[in-house]
Amino acid sequence: MHPAVWTYFAYLFVSVCVTVFVGRTLHRNGRIFLVDAMRGNEALADSVNHLLVVGFYLINIGYVAVTLRYGQKPTTFVEGIEFFSTKIGIVLLVLGVMHFTNVYVLSKMRRRALQPDTHHPLHPPVRQTNVSASTGDDGNDDIAGASLADLA
Repeated sequence: MHPAVWTYFAYLFVSVCVTVFVGRTLHRNGRIFLVDAMRGNEALADSVNHLLVVGFYLINIGYVAVTLRYGQKPTTFVEGIEFFSTKIGIVLLVLGVMHFTNVYVLSKMRRRALQPDTHHPLHPPVRQTNVSASTGDDGNDDIAGASLADLA
């Protein structure tokens, strides 16, 4: 069999194994962090954790598959080792960047979740006003003549 084929098999096998190992490690150890970031909502944290891992696998295994064809094809054993080393090194760098990006985004989510609720963007604060109404000649309360400053 041609040396390139063995190199490709080794590259695919090691890349997928490393991706699965890192994904499982992140899933297992990231749960505690997500539960804290989601203010103790374990169901939401588990759901987000699962979605992150699925996206992690899709992006990384897709990257491994797409980059398989790029680069000089090895024709000797030494070129095969160099090819394999370069490809695995790139995969490890991509995994590291993805990991630190996830940690950065999750830490921002956690910081935001732990801040005291001063306002909620979907529910603007309601202002209560004390409007003193004037009584008209007919005995009914009349606020039509009140100024904006009186209403505020």
